[in-house]
Amino acid sequence: MAHILAIDQGTTSTRCSLVDQDANLKLQQREHRQIHPQPGWVEHDPLEIWNSTRQVIADCLSQHGTGQIAAVALTNQRETTLIWDRRTGRPFYNAIVWQDTRIRHACEQYAADSFSPVVTQKTGLPIATYFSAPKIRWILDHVDLARDAAAQGHALAGTIDSWLIWNLTGGPNGGRHLTDVTNASRTLLMNLRTLDWDDELLEFFNIPRSLLPRINPSSDPAAYGLTDPAGPIGASVPIAANLGDQQAALVGQCCFAPGEIKNTYGTGCFLLMNTGTTPVVSTRGLLTTVGYQFAGRPPVYALEGSIAVAGAAIQWLRDNLGIITQSAQVESLAAGVADNGGVYFVPAFSGLFAPYWRSDARGIIVGLSAHSTKAHIARAALESTAFQTLDVLSAMRQDCPITLQSLKADGGMSANGLLMQFQADLLDIPVVRCQSAETTTLGAAFAAGLAVGFWQDEDALPQTWRIDRSWRPTMSPSTRQRLHGQWQKAVERSLRWLSADEAQ
Repeated sequence: MAHILAIDQGTTSTRCSLVDQDANLKLQQREHRQIHPQPGWVEHDPLEIWNSTRQVIADCLSQHGTGQIAAVALTNQRETTLIWDRRTGRPFYNAIVWQDTRIRHACEQYAADSFSPVVTQKTGLPIATYFSAPKIRWILDHVDLARDAAAQGHALAGTIDSWLIWNLTGGPNGGRHLTDVTNASRTLLMNLRTLDWDDELLEFFNIPRSLLPRINPSSDPAAYGLTDPAGPIGASVPIAANLGDQQAALVGQCCFAPGEIKNTYGTGCFLLMNTGTTPVVSTRGLLTTVGYQFAGRPPVYALEGSIAVAGAAIQWLRDNLGIITQSAQVESLAAGVADNGGVYFVPAFSGLFAPYWRSDARGIIVGLSAHSTKAHIARAALESTAFQTLDVLSAMRQDCPITLQSLKADGGMSANGLLMQFQADLLDIPVVRCQSAETTTLGAAFAAGLAVGFWQDEDALPQTWRIDRSWRPTMSPSTRQRLHGQWQKAVERSLRWLSADEAQ
């Protein structure tokens, strides 16, 4: 039986799946380290990620058999950035992860420049620590030999997709330096309308064009080349698709019509709405991004609300507070109380992303009393994800006023029924969960399969998309308004935690 081999390189783990024509997945997974050299710094070891990728491919093929691999699909954590030596394949420094805030002061200086509105106009993004260009600039400015190697043409920079494609296609022995429009749209360096690196943006961030990969459509059997037969797959197979993880989930949820919307509940939380072939510029703190581009077609754009901490808040309860021993226990603990007891948790561990974009915000728990228990804190942590999603969707409705029929949910936290019901209540629309929680992997596989004829066209894909469960809103408008008002007060306290002087 033929399969698509889909690699999903995420923030905490790498997965490899064999996907058949009925969208069934055979999955293997390996975690990798989270490196925190200083407060606010988050790094990954690129060599560990590549080795984990090699191993998880080998595990998948050995456990499930190879059969015929029609194509390889790749999806990845976005914005996480590295620079490596093209001669040796050795990184000059660890990959700087999307959550990292070491460049906050530099971003504040960039944002204060008179050119910063042009950056947002060209890229659809605010200048923030989240994105790749300031990370590349930091490595060039702070790591020995990186800037010199760039000047000599020995250095390559990219997001994790570029790193993996380069290694999968041969590494130092002819590896191809490539990315796609979705990942490139997250760098602050690609012009949304030309779909190419922009000379003014490169000059503003002082980044040489020679460092950067060629930008391709997300799905194109001719663009990415063949895997190295000496590599982990052991054969020459076309790499037919490459998308950032949240855009892959948009495809995996079959959000092909303008106005269709999905939310991925993972380490962070990412709400994307298909806005069609014309970019919608947000005035409410959202991101304008490329949703996907299939070969020979115009790009499809999306509005996105990015939330830095969702599932990571549950991991924090487990690893830092120790009130649960496994993340899955949070639902039963939170269900032990009827409501949050007036407790609100704003998990601004990396500041607040959309729609606030405040890197100086700090995580807080408010409303504690002698009545409060660990169950109330667990419930507040779960509810924080739903409240943050409500803030983003409220902004999205103002930027693009359309009637939403439902929210498609995926990601690990979508397994939490308590959270999904609360989310439906807050949004006042049904929440629908896909039968497969692996929609990121499915989206990459769909894109690759369409490119090589594994699936005939997009109309065939919804037949493979199945509803697992849906939740309908039951909360009264007055209760919804009261809870959201209390949440907004908690957010205000988070934003005021540091004075301007203390934030320096």
